[in-house]
Amino acid sequence: MNIILLGPPGAGKGTQAASLVQKYDMVQLSTGDILRAAVKAGSDVGKMADEIMKAGKLFPDELMAEILGEHMDAIPADKGLIFDGYPRTAPQVALLDGLLSGRNRTLNHVVELVVDEDALVARVVGRYTCAHCGEGYHDVFKQPVVAGICDKCGAHEFKRRPDDNEETVRTRMAEYRAKTEPILPLYDARGLVSRVDGMASIEDVTDAIDAIIG
Repeated sequence: MNIILLGPPGAGKGTQAASLVQKYDMVQLSTGDILRAAVKAGSDVGKMADEIMKAGKLFPDELMAEILGEHMDAIPADKGLIFDGYPRTAPQVALLDGLLSGRNRTLNHVVELVVDEDALVARVVGRYTCAHCGEGYHDVFKQPVVAGICDKCGAHEFKRRPDDNEETVRTRMAEYRAKTEPILPLYDARGLVSRVDGMASIEDVTDAIDAIIG
């Protein structure tokens, strides 16, 4: 089974993808993670990606598709794929169609996590993680059992992403509405789209996705 998870940043795509990986033995393909790994590894593609992103430019669609295709080639044919946040634009839809058909894969579901913008801002702005192990927390929804101490590893240092602020979140939301929402009718026409309340609890969202793909 091959599925796409769509939704603006902070909607919970990564959390739900991790759950699907564990439950169905699928493979998550996040273009952001792939590019960050390439940059960290210092590969030729990574150096190119680093220069492009530092210049504030968009990564070329064709190059991203080529990189994604290489990752897909390394995954056994019987493993389902989760495309986390990709495709984001109509041209990327066409490129993904080619990547899938060229590997005898079929897209089975497109799941959109629908969110309320104001509530999403509150969710994202309150996020922080343990600086040591990366365990996630939130000012309102998930604080450490003992204040100032990570539940998972006992560390005392925490950090916040510099772009987890209201202005950035609202800019991302506007970009999502302008560029990514328009691809939904393309998949709607194929009868592939299901919508889930992304503001529900993590468990309820997981159950809803299970009901769609199960």
